[in-house]
Amino acid sequence: MAGTTVPETKPTCMKAIGTDIVEIDRIAEKVAKTAFRDKVFAPEEITYCEAQTFPAQHYAARFAAKEALLKAMGVDYILQWNWTDIVVQNEANGKPFVSLRGAPAEAFRERGFETIHLSLSHTRSTAVAFIVLL
Repeated sequence: MAGTTVPETKPTCMKAIGTDIVEIDRIAEKVAKTAFRDKVFAPEEITYCEAQTFPAQHYAARFAAKEALLKAMGVDYILQWNWTDIVVQNEANGKPFVSLRGAPAEAFRERGFETIHLSLSHTRSTAVAFIVLL
């Protein structure tokens, strides 16, 4: 049978999922307080969000991504980690990705996770994030 051959790939197994949805206005109010903003968002996230036409939408999506990751890895970590050690960024083509530092990175490796897949979306009023851990 003629056709395109599909390269053989290593099977992957989804190990955990997490999702979160937030109201953009609620995050906008919190981000207006720089103490909250600086506690939750890394400098590179702040720079990115502030450069956007509607910064609150981007802050909200990043906050939802951090919450979704915490849910996927286990909410018991929420009090042990620095929020700024979970960094949501974008590739040149706009695709979002998560970088981990410090305790979150250690826990990620210790739990046997290898890959984080992230999807973000927002409307005028809400932002949602979906995380898949492999």
